Amino acid sequence: MINIKGKRVFGTALILLVLSACSSKPEQEEIERIPNKSAQALYADAKQTLDSGLYIRAIELLSAIDSRYPFGPMSKQVQMDLVYANYQSNNTDNALATIDRFIRLNPNHKDLDYMYYMRGLTNIKADENAFQEYFGVDRADRDPIKTREAFKDLSTLVKQYPASPYAEEGKKRIVWLLNKMARYEIKVATYYFERQAYLAAANRGKYVVENYSQSSYVKEALEIMIKSYDKLGLTDLSSHSKQILQTNAQ
Repeated sequence: MINIKGKRVFGTALILLVLSACSSKPEQEEIERIPNKSAQALYADAKQTLDSGLYIRAIELLSAIDSRYPFGPMSKQVQMDLVYANYQSNNTDNALATIDRFIRLNPNHKDLDYMYYMRGLTNIKADENAFQEYFGVDRADRDPIKTREAFKDLSTLVKQYPASPYAEEGKKRIVWLLNKMARYEIKVATYYFERQAYLAAANRGKYVVENYSQSSYVKEALEIMIKSYDKLGLTDLSSHSKQILQTNAQ
């Protein structure tokens, strides 16, 4: 028969045993999750996993290689694959951090065009909201910070690497981004006009005309400018905007 003191000792020993087992379990799982292989063998596993679309597992393997062999012969390719896997997994923060580190440490790398391309795509994805997009919620009034970043990234791609295989797709994306940014300005201009802030509305319209002249929102911008100038009694500016509108309509 175990006395009270014995029960306490037994209970304490049991708790310590359980805690020890719990603390060693994650470590054991980590060992099983990332096998102790060479960089080449691990990368072969990671590549196969990535090609199979198992992005979370690919990230685990690629991150292990990046951590264990940061200066290995495959380190650059591992980082590029990490960008892609994180992008596909919607881990945009991790993807952008990896891209920025790659660009900073490899300013003359032959695949910088790909990294700027992926940075643009990642910033676009970071600005998306799948739930609202699915249900058709208009998000044009949200400040497109990431959209501007994506525009900057893809503009760098097109200007600095015109022969890149990603340049043509980059140009198409730029047109879409341009319209998105112009649409945001129109939304803000309309908001100001409806609240009788006519000068602010006119300035927003002017910004679209001056900075997004290749977008499909120039006509709307000029119309807002004309209405705003009329409200302000600025007939010369209104007439000038009407002339520009008529010229663009021809």
